[in-house]
Amino acid sequence: MDVSRKKIFLVDDIVANLDQGRNMLKSTYSTYPAQSAEKLFELLENVTPDLILLDINMPVMNGYEAIKKLKADNRYADIPVIFLTAKADDESELEGFDLGAVDYVSKPFSAPLLAKRIETHLLISQQKKDLLDNQVMLQDYANNLADLVQEKTEEVLELQNAVLAAVADLAEFRDKSTGEHINRTKHFFRRLLNQLIDDNVYTDEVSVWDVDLLLQSAQLHDVGKIAISDLILNKPGILTKEEFEIMKTHVALGVDVIERVIKNTRKHAFLDQALVITETHHEKWDGTGYPKGLKGYDIPLQGRLMAIVDVYDALISDRPYKKAFPHDVAKKIMLESSGTHFDPVLVEAFVRAENEFVNLAQEQASIA
Repeated sequence: MDVSRKKIFLVDDIVANLDQGRNMLKSTYSTYPAQSAEKLFELLENVTPDLILLDINMPVMNGYEAIKKLKADNRYADIPVIFLTAKADDESELEGFDLGAVDYVSKPFSAPLLAKRIETHLLISQQKKDLLDNQVMLQDYANNLADLVQEKTEEVLELQNAVLAAVADLAEFRDKSTGEHINRTKHFFRRLLNQLIDDNVYTDEVSVWDVDLLLQSAQLHDVGKIAISDLILNKPGILTKEEFEIMKTHVALGVDVIERVIKNTRKHAFLDQALVITETHHEKWDGTGYPKGLKGYDIPLQGRLMAIVDVYDALISDRPYKKAFPHDVAKKIMLESSGTHFDPVLVEAFVRAENEFVNLAQEQASIA
């Protein structure tokens, strides 16, 4: 038997009808006769047809009962069924369609008409299968594409973070006094931010931040130091007034660098955050900071947070002009600067998280 030919089941309790149907279809299709609905289901255990021609008026199990059983079985539910019957009333025809038949052919039937009906429904059935296969294929493609996009996104983010870290390290290496300052401040920043989240403080602002992106951006806060002279960056003593004015320009220089990059990119959310932090982390709560002399809540929260962790790390670290202070001394200075240099709410959060700040400082010192 040609396996490429479509398989048609003929189900009728009258042998003459089976012979007639088989003679009509045998030149085009592989036909399987069944003299009852019971025989139909026996055949189905071994062969899956492409279409079933099903008589309605049969003893024991009629066509309506047979189609209900077919549609209730997931193995056979999608096989198209055409009813063959002597019934010609609308009610019987509607019942057949309601039960899931694709067509309804009255006996005696025209051979050419039956052949055309079969051809049409086989085509529709094949198109449905092709559509489902295409949907599965498209879904697989979409899933694979989503995985690919995710993979590429992660690669881009990894590259972005590596570039950020490299640029930040470049500034850090030129300022020998800072050591692991950038890495430590990133960890301190995360802990202070987590404390705000735990305390439900400044939630309107914090809730809309991409924290990982913000922490990566924070690494660029001192990028402008790349352009500051080594004589000033690494001077073993207190800067003169003139030297300090030059040192202060690292903020404007950093802002200029970041703005130049922003102009040449289409998506730069992390750079927008870096710009805010770089421009405002030396502003003071009382308005005496630089470069703009912003005061209180006019200073973006990102800048106020960086001011806390930036100064704390400077206090507990060796610098050319001083030795590292112990935590208790640094804490005392931070508390005395609450309301002048620092946002008092953030100082309170710092105090609540101070044990973890101490632990983080010790961990980073052991890594360095």
